[in-house]
Amino acid sequence: MAETYQILVVDDDFSIVNIIETALKQAGYQVLTAHDGEAACHIVNTKHPHLIIMDVMMPQCNGIIATMRIRQNNNVPILMLSAKAEGSDRVLGLEAGADDYLVKPFYQQELLARVKALLRRYADLGSIRETKSEDQIQVGNIILNTATKQLVVRGEAVRLTATEFKILQVLMSNPGRVYSAEEIYERVWESDAYAVENTVMVHISRIREKLELNPKKPEYLKVVWGIGYVFEAP
Repeated sequence: MAETYQILVVDDDFSIVNIIETALKQAGYQVLTAHDGEAACHIVNTKHPHLIIMDVMMPQCNGIIATMRIRQNNNVPILMLSAKAEGSDRVLGLEAGADDYLVKPFYQQELLARVKALLRRYADLGSIRETKSEDQIQVGNIILNTATKQLVVRGEAVRLTATEFKILQVLMSNPGRVYSAEEIYERVWESDAYAVENTVMVHISRIREKLELNPKKPEYLKVVWGIGYVFEAP
C-alpha cells in the first residue's frame, strides 16, 4: 500500500520539489524533503525513508557524494535525477550507488512508475516486509538466500541493494544460461529495455566487487562478449 511508504525528495530547486511532492502525495505516499545532500544524509539516518529521489547537481554536498555516503551502510533504493542525459553522467550516478536514473524534464507518470517498481523490488528484498520462503540458491561457494534476502560469499554475509539482489536472483536461478543486458533489465526493472547496456554493466560491476576475489578476473559472474552475462561455478 502506497501510504505505508515514506519517500525523501532531494533537490535544491524548490519548484521541482513541490511538483514531485504533490505528485507523490496524490499517489498516496508520505513525503519528506531536503534541498541539499547534507540534509538528505541526516534525514536518512533519522527518519529512515523507504526510497530517495535524489537530484545530482546541488551546492555543497551534491547528489553523487550524498549517494555514496548513504550507500556505506544503507540499501534504501535511490532514484537519481539529472538534467544531463549523457551516458557518462548516468554511469557516474549508478557507480555511486543509485538504483535507477531519470533525466529532467520527465513525465510524472514515468516518475511514479519508476518509484513503484523500485519500492516493489525493495519490498521483495525483505527490507520492508518479511517473507517465509525457505529457498536458497547455491552456485559453488556463493549462496543467495531468498528467505533472508542475504548473499553469503565463502561463508561471509555480504550486503546487497534490492537491484543487486534481483540481478543475482535472475542469473543464479539458471547457472550457465547467458542473459543479454536487455533481458536482465526487463526482468529486474520491469520496463522495456532501450540503450540499457551501461546501466546493467555498472550494476554487474558493483556485484563483482562484492563476490569475486579478483573482480577484473571474475570466476563466477562473467561476460560473454557480444551476447550478455552468465553466472556459473568456476
